[in-house]
Amino acid sequence: MIDTALDVAREAGALLLERFGRLSGAEVSRKGPRDFVTAADRDAEAHIVARLREAFPDHAILAEEGGRHDAAGAPTWIVDPLDGTTNFLHGIPVFAVSLGLVEAGRPVLGVVHAPALGQTFWGAPGQGAHEGDRPVSVSVTPMLSEALVATGFAYAIDAVPDDNLDNLARVAKVTRGLRRLGSAALDLAYVASGRFDAYWELHLSPWDVAGGAALVLAAGGRVTDFRGGEDWLFGRHLVASNGLVHEALRTSLSPLRGL
Repeated sequence: MIDTALDVAREAGALLLERFGRLSGAEVSRKGPRDFVTAADRDAEAHIVARLREAFPDHAILAEEGGRHDAAGAPTWIVDPLDGTTNFLHGIPVFAVSLGLVEAGRPVLGVVHAPALGQTFWGAPGQGAHEGDRPVSVSVTPMLSEALVATGFAYAIDAVPDDNLDNLARVAKVTRGLRRLGSAALDLAYVASGRFDAYWELHLSPWDVAGGAALVLAAGGRVTDFRGGEDWLFGRHLVASNGLVHEALRTSLSPLRGL
């Protein structure tokens, strides 16, 4: 399944690169005030869904732009064909294809492919994580004060009670530094590969996190919801880390108000 997922992610990435920097206005539509979808998203998703249905006809599929195949109780592929659409639209090469396979609510494998960066991450919990052909693991940074941490913000940042801005100010004061890449999938892949020591975000969807969280777990890290529990896939809030700084980061975050 890993080999097929890698092939599919790279094929979808090639489709994205064909449109990167070349989209016309007619190929972009708006889902919300800051939330866009492009013809590239839809074409990449259609390709992924068709390939997965061909390879695994008994599996279910849940994809961001509506591509779906239901199969009760079956392993489920959770797909983001283009994570980082705003970056993609602005010609910033930080975007990715994300595939995660979930069974009984737990991640089975993950692939995050960033075609414009030439980076491909893959792995399975219990079997290790890789970047290309190289094994990777989470960092060994022991304290939050030494950690480089990533986060992101909801598209509707002006309309949600948990806007994450208070967390940004609070965590900035107790870490080595903060980064905001604009792609949850890559944030998680960078935790898995030791580039980031931790990552948190709110108002997430399953396709934002399924593939990348599988990588963090495969690389020896920890993934929870904000409350320290396991409701991170559909619960809309997530903390991922090397494990060593996890509780320090989690307890630094504001109590949830609207989630």
